[in-house]
Amino acid sequence: MTALLRYQGALLLRSQRWLAPFVVYAAFVAVGIRPGDPVLDALGYAAAGLVPQAAWLVRICVINEPDAARDCAAAAAGPVRVHAAALLTGLAGALVTGTGGAAVALLLGARAGLDPAATVLAGALSVAVCALTGAAVGALCSRPVVRRRGYAVLAGTLGSLLAWVLAPSPARAAVSALVTAARSGSAPLPLTALAGALLLAGAAGTAACMVAARRG
Repeated sequence: MTALLRYQGALLLRSQRWLAPFVVYAAFVAVGIRPGDPVLDALGYAAAGLVPQAAWLVRICVINEPDAARDCAAAAAGPVRVHAAALLTGLAGALVTGTGGAAVALLLGARAGLDPAATVLAGALSVAVCALTGAAVGALCSRPVVRRRGYAVLAGTLGSLLAWVLAPSPARAAVSALVTAARSGSAPLPLTALAGALLLAGAAGTAACMVAARRG
């Protein structure tokens, strides 16, 4: 699996398709986070932007490889492992980007009265929750589950919006907890949301890999 992950990472970097989601997320953070904002609000904002960004990166990774090369890789390593490597590469890209967004929030945000370690941990967990939720959306709204490009883009957009607004969404729970805590001055740890996001991403990734195996 390590070789597949390195291969998928190299494909993503060399394709330069990661630039578009990275630039959009950077602009999102630059516009929405200002010096002196409550740091928990800023962290919630940075985490929320990862939902569509992660879905976008995952979709890029699963369609990035030419069909012939993907068939060769699937024949050598199995379609499940190949697709799982693409999903994990997209998730890793979102986590790296989210780390940068959280760092900006921590540098610019006002942290008066907050425990620094708890604040950093709360932000890191929220970034992970939103990246996992977005990756789940991307896994279910991309090839091979949704094969047509237009439908995939529409499904990913709607899925990201639903992840922001639906009450059961782990991403919504994590971001809401940060925003609410900004008023009380305590940094919550979204452990329940993290568990839900792990389950959601695991289920979505497994379903996508099973579809890839059947269609491969």
